[in-house]
Amino acid sequence: MKKTITYVLALIMGAGVLAGCTSWIEEDPDSLITPDMVGDSEDAAKQWVTGVYSKWVNDMFRWGYFPRVLEQDADYISGPDWLFGGFGAGNFQGTNDDLALQDALWNGCYNLIGRANMAEREIRAMGNISETVKDNAIGEVKFNKAFAYFLLVRAYGPVPVQPEGDTTDKNQPRQTVDSVYNYIIKNLEAAATLMYKNTDQAYEAGHVNAGSAAGLLAKVYATMAAAAMPAGTPITVRTGPAYDGDGDDKAYAPLRSMTFAKTAVNGYEDMDSHALYEKAAQWAFAVINGDYGDYELLPYSELWKKTSATASEFMFSVASADGNDTYSTQVHTQYDGYRTAAGSDFIASGGWTGCTRHWYDLFDHDDYRITQGVKHRWRVYTQEEGNGGFYYPYTDEYSIAATGYNLNGDWVSDPVAPYDDGVSYYYNKDSQCLAFTTKYSDVTNNATENADANWPFLRYADVMLIYAEAENELGHIDTALEYLNYVRDRSNAVEGSLTGNGALDTQDKMRSAIIEERAKEFACEADRRWDLIRWGIYLDAMNAIGANEDSGVNKARQERNLLFPIPNSELNTNKYITENNPGWS
Repeated sequence: MKKTITYVLALIMGAGVLAGCTSWIEEDPDSLITPDMVGDSEDAAKQWVTGVYSKWVNDMFRWGYFPRVLEQDADYISGPDWLFGGFGAGNFQGTNDDLALQDALWNGCYNLIGRANMAEREIRAMGNISETVKDNAIGEVKFNKAFAYFLLVRAYGPVPVQPEGDTTDKNQPRQTVDSVYNYIIKNLEAAATLMYKNTDQAYEAGHVNAGSAAGLLAKVYATMAAAAMPAGTPITVRTGPAYDGDGDDKAYAPLRSMTFAKTAVNGYEDMDSHALYEKAAQWAFAVINGDYGDYELLPYSELWKKTSATASEFMFSVASADGNDTYSTQVHTQYDGYRTAAGSDFIASGGWTGCTRHWYDLFDHDDYRITQGVKHRWRVYTQEEGNGGFYYPYTDEYSIAATGYNLNGDWVSDPVAPYDDGVSYYYNKDSQCLAFTTKYSDVTNNATENADANWPFLRYADVMLIYAEAENELGHIDTALEYLNYVRDRSNAVEGSLTGNGALDTQDKMRSAIIEERAKEFACEADRRWDLIRWGIYLDAMNAIGANEDSGVNKARQERNLLFPIPNSELNTNKYITENNPGWS
């Protein structure tokens, strides 16, 4: 049995390797990891830590509900209506699948928290272990627990905080938003002190570390600070209806710059935004300055390669096993699609979730995030017989390159590479042709549904942009521009200004530019909804699109969509929670 447990050690965050597991993949780790089985040793401490990590995959990502529950309710994300369902259309309680998404987030996070509390108790009680190893193990557990609460408080507002003591009473009342954040901060501050730096000899690549905790602290403080900004703060978003016209004659509508007035975010009204941004800047700069280890922005050409999975830019990632039924994810399937055979040009299934044309049009023409980071040609199995394929985007440039014809149907020139391969390329104005990311394309086996694409929950680029955001709100526009441009320069974007925003010479312009940059940099990383929520512009940004979205998914929203509904399973069992979030039954 101990050998069986030890195999779990292969599942390490970001390690991307999980082999030789056939003796335990059909087991339930909850039944395997118990105090009498694990023992009192450094190896036992590692087993407890890995048992916490494993909950991200087995409880949350395994069935494909993650990252959908965090990702689909946003303005620039799109996909087929059968996949987005009620949830993607704003009815978070619409179907059994929508309810399952909620359960995956709520139950998954609390299962991880329960495992983390148990692990921390057991590790603290160990005597045959060095203090350094014990501290690091406790720090890793605290980080995971804090991140789970961060997901919960953003999604549901006030949530229960589970007691850390050995108690069987898991029914707890909801705590206020500020109380939950105080608990998150307490755990992350401890984790930043307890964990190894990524430069320490004992540090294992792929684990979270002191810098991960410091970076997440910066993001936590920035989330609170933005939400606490005064109502009426102006934010400009480039958005609008996707199409002009209807039917076959519909044409993509140009981006419109719309300035929204921030609304108050419930639960954050009494927080001090300026003080919180000072904290965000402090923690972000500590990471940038090297106080918690060494971090760097990868060259874009290396960023999304599998060989970069444990590079320092990826400060917290969820890894999975290639083709493993229990410890696997469908991230590759959701965003890229798995092939009919290894090396095949044809997608057998998947490749459903992408970004809208308005998102694509945010970029400078030569930005690597669209020239390399978006698919411009792909083929599905149904196109093999007719020798067809899709191209993207629907512009004169790409239409001529792929078909030889411009959008008016006039012949211009022969197709050019890579479209000069004899395939008949075409475009559809529906969910078949979106701005599909290449972030999750590099996997060990692209012909399996459950591939080993990592999910990046926190990157160093995030810390850089949080620092830019905080410095801007503290009145240091030049510093904000400097760090904004570090991220933009990596992607070959035009330095110093953003298309549609002009020179970034005011705090309001810089604020809008940074929020837009985040939409571009972290697309398909489950970040956009939460930026819109914390900045109090979610309803405005979504309703600016309405139902007229690229794939026909309804983006119209109302007040109840600001928070997710608490799952019925919790309402039916927790005596302290007697009503749901506003607008939900």
